[in-house]
Amino acid sequence: MHRLGVALLRAVMLRIGQKSSPALRRFIAVMSVLHLGVYRRTGGLLGRLGLKHGKIVIITTTGRRTGEPRTVPLLAVEDAGDLVVIASHGGLDQPPGWWLNLGENPFATVEIRGRTFHVRAEQADQRKRAELWLRFVEAFPGYEDYRQRTARELPIVILHPVPGPAVTAG
Repeated sequence: MHRLGVALLRAVMLRIGQKSSPALRRFIAVMSVLHLGVYRRTGGLLGRLGLKHGKIVIITTTGRRTGEPRTVPLLAVEDAGDLVVIASHGGLDQPPGWWLNLGENPFATVEIRGRTFHVRAEQADQRKRAELWLRFVEAFPGYEDYRQRTARELPIVILHPVPGPAVTAG
């Protein structure tokens, strides 16, 4: 089932991505909202895309212009006690808003199956990036499509847990 789901998502994104970036941006936004809703309504039991490697996390950043919370689901892999995500934005040339928000304020919260904690984001250096890239492609082969679609380097972001006040899942 995992391979079928991944193949369908890749095919849809490739087809939409060939038409126009605005269409792909809309598709990504709609899928994010749907994914977030399913994930939250099922406590993280559904909305994991049948992943064998990696996990879906919900990250909430602070909007760089509004100061308001901005929440999106992302695929993450674990690395030595940290979570690692990739700012792919479906291979669009524009980076995702959550990544731009972290550039202004590297602190965020992450939710995994109802457990929420604080993190500090750091972009992986080139050595670490090379090490982690293959893990992302193994988790979701569509990242290779994204890399080929854009001229920008897709940032790999390490989310280090940090102490903070208790946070409840929202």
